[in-house]
Amino acid sequence: MIITISGPPGSGKTTVGKLLAEKLAIPFLSTGMVFRDMAKEKGVSLAKFGEMALKDYEIDKDLDKRIIAIAQEKKDMVLEGRLAAHMLHLNGIKSFKVWIDAHIHIRAGRISGREGTVSEEVRQEILEREECEQKRYMKIYGIDLGSLSVYDMVINSDDLTPEQIVHEIVKDRESKQDG
Repeated sequence: MIITISGPPGSGKTTVGKLLAEKLAIPFLSTGMVFRDMAKEKGVSLAKFGEMALKDYEIDKDLDKRIIAIAQEKKDMVLEGRLAAHMLHLNGIKSFKVWIDAHIHIRAGRISGREGTVSEEVRQEILEREECEQKRYMKIYGIDLGSLSVYDMVINSDDLTPEQIVHEIVKDRESKQDG
């Protein structure tokens, strides 16, 4: 089965996705990896490609088409990305959809810790990015990132280790498969 891991920046979705894939011995794919590959194909930096995506919605649409094609090929995988659950849902691809969240201060602290930046600056960047993405995805797809109704499981990562989150996902997925 495909398991999607989504959430805001700094929630822990990539770390959890990789650990989950390892635990289940299935492939892991991050939409961020595909986005990076697309930037390389265009011969531009990741930052420049991100700027281009803000102005050219075809970049998002191409990314999502690639993700859908990969998901249609794979029977089992962990797919991490902001819109992963929505894209699979909209295209009728069965998956177990997980949303990982964390308080903005926790997320900013995590990102600033790994990037060596100031937490308050990161917090502001996160809020601006989320507002931009909310508008962009609503305009492109009619997706409200504030609605969690598409998800099978919502988990807060504030006080949990990635390993604890993986354990909860496996347990919840198994209980829903049995039920």
